[in-house]
Amino acid sequence: MKRDNLTFFRGSSNWWYRKKKKKTQATILILLFCFAAFFCAFSSWIDLSIFSGVFFPKQKLEAKEKPRAQEFPPKCINGNDTQTCQRNYPSTHNPNNPGSPSNATCPAYFRWIHEDLRPWRESGITQEMVDKARRTAHFRVVILKGKVYVEKYRQSIESRDKFSLWGILQLMRWYPGRLPDLDLMFDCDDKPVIPSKDFQGPNSAPPPLFRYCADEHSLDIVFPDWSFWGWAEINIKPWKDVLNDIKEGNKRTKWKDRVPYAYWKGNPHVAQTRQDLLKCNVSKENDWNSRLYIQDWIEESKQGYKKSNIEDQCTHRHKIYIEGWAWSVSEKYILACNSMTLYVKPKFYDFFIRAMVPLQHYWPIRDDSKCTSLKFAVEWGNNHTDKAQAIGEAASNFIQEDLNMNYVYDYMFHLLNEYAKLLRFKPTIPQGAVELCPEIMACAVDGTWRRFMEESMVKFPSNSIPCNLPAPFDPITLRDFQEKKANSTRLVEIWENEYWQNINKEQ
Repeated sequence: MKRDNLTFFRGSSNWWYRKKKKKTQATILILLFCFAAFFCAFSSWIDLSIFSGVFFPKQKLEAKEKPRAQEFPPKCINGNDTQTCQRNYPSTHNPNNPGSPSNATCPAYFRWIHEDLRPWRESGITQEMVDKARRTAHFRVVILKGKVYVEKYRQSIESRDKFSLWGILQLMRWYPGRLPDLDLMFDCDDKPVIPSKDFQGPNSAPPPLFRYCADEHSLDIVFPDWSFWGWAEINIKPWKDVLNDIKEGNKRTKWKDRVPYAYWKGNPHVAQTRQDLLKCNVSKENDWNSRLYIQDWIEESKQGYKKSNIEDQCTHRHKIYIEGWAWSVSEKYILACNSMTLYVKPKFYDFFIRAMVPLQHYWPIRDDSKCTSLKFAVEWGNNHTDKAQAIGEAASNFIQEDLNMNYVYDYMFHLLNEYAKLLRFKPTIPQGAVELCPEIMACAVDGTWRRFMEESMVKFPSNSIPCNLPAPFDPITLRDFQEKKANSTRLVEIWENEYWQNINKEQ
C-alpha cells in the first residue's frame, strides 16, 4: 500500500513538474510575444526624424492622403511656357487595378455605336470614302503609333475645333497606347450633312464624317461635343466640374419647395422653334405655366457671367429643353438638374440621348402645340409631385452616373476603336498635318482657354480598363425599344387631349 502511495505521489510529482515546466515555457513565450508586440508598436511610434531631435508618431504621417499616381502635366502648367511635346508620358496603358471599376458592361447608350457604324459594316471604309468627307470637314485626325496628327481645313464656330481636339488628346492620355492607328474627318458645325437617301444599296460607299449630332435621315457619326472640356466663350466649365456644381446646386432647394412652373433661359434667335416657345411666356392674357427668359450673352460677358451659372438654375420643378439651330449643348445641363425635364419633340440626337425614355427620364412636349402641351405638363407634375420628382431624379442620376467623364472617354475609345476596325487601308500622315500634343495646345493660349485646358487635363493614365462594349441590338430588341418610346409619347398625348377636352367642356 505504501509502495502504491509512493508510486502515486512520484507520478503526481512528475506530472506536476511537467505541468509547471510547460506553464513556465508558455509564460516565457507570452512574455516574448508581448515584448515583440511592444517593440513593434514602439518602433512604429518613433519616426526616423527622432535622430534630428523631432519626435512625433509615424501613424499620423500615414494618415495623410494616399499617394496618387505620378502626374504628367504639360511643362507650361508648371511655369515653363515651352511648346514642345513631352516624351516622358507613358506610351502604354498598364493599370494597377484593371478589373475595377470599369470592368462592368458600358451604359446602354454605347449600343448605338454599332448602329452609327452599321453603314460600313459590310463594305468597310476605304481611303477614298474618308477623302470624300473632306468637303465639309473642319479637320482631319490621324492617330499613328500613339501620336496624334491634325490637318486643318477651315475655322470652326468659336473654339469648337480646338476643344474637340483637346478632348481627343486627353483620351490618348487616359488610355495611352490602346487606340489603334486610324484616320477620320470631323465636322464641327451643327446640322448633319450626309443624307442617308443618297447612299442606299451595298455599293453606296457613304463618306464617314464625325460630328456632334445626327438625325434619322443622316449617316453622320455622333461624337461627344466640345463642351465636355469647357465652353470658353460663355464661361461654362469642363463637364467634370459642372457635374459637381449641379450636384451641389440640386441640394439647395428640395424638389417640392421649388418654383412650380416650367423654366427656360436661352438664345431664341437661333431657331424659329425657340421664337415660338417665347409665345408661351406668362402674359396678361394667358399663363401657360412657363417662365421664359432671353439670355443675352454679350451683356452676360460684361457682367462676368454672374447670372448664368448653371447650378443656380435648378430652382424650378420643371425645366424646358428645346433645340436650337440643331441639337443643343444645353441638353445635358438641363437633364442633370433634378427638375422634370419637359423635352420638346426633337429632330436631332446626340450620342447619349437615344437611351433615355419618355416618362422615365423626361416628359415629352409637342413641337406643334408647345403652349398647351407645357400647360398640361406642369399641371400634371404639380398634381403628381412624387412621380414628377422621380422622373427628374431618374434623369439626373443617369447624367451623374452614366455620363461622367470616365464614361465619356470610354465612349470615345469604343467608337474610335470600332471605327478603326472598319478601315481597309493603312493610315499615313497627311502632307499638311502637324503633330498635336497638350504642350502645343495649352501653352499657346491664355485666359479662359488656358484655364479650362488645365482643369480638364488628364494628368495620369486611368487606373482601370475601359468598360465592356455591349453587343449590337438585334432587330426585334431595337424595334421593341423604339416602340416603347413612341408608345410613352402617345400616352402623354392622349392624357393631354383628354385634359383640354375637359377644360373646353367646362367653359
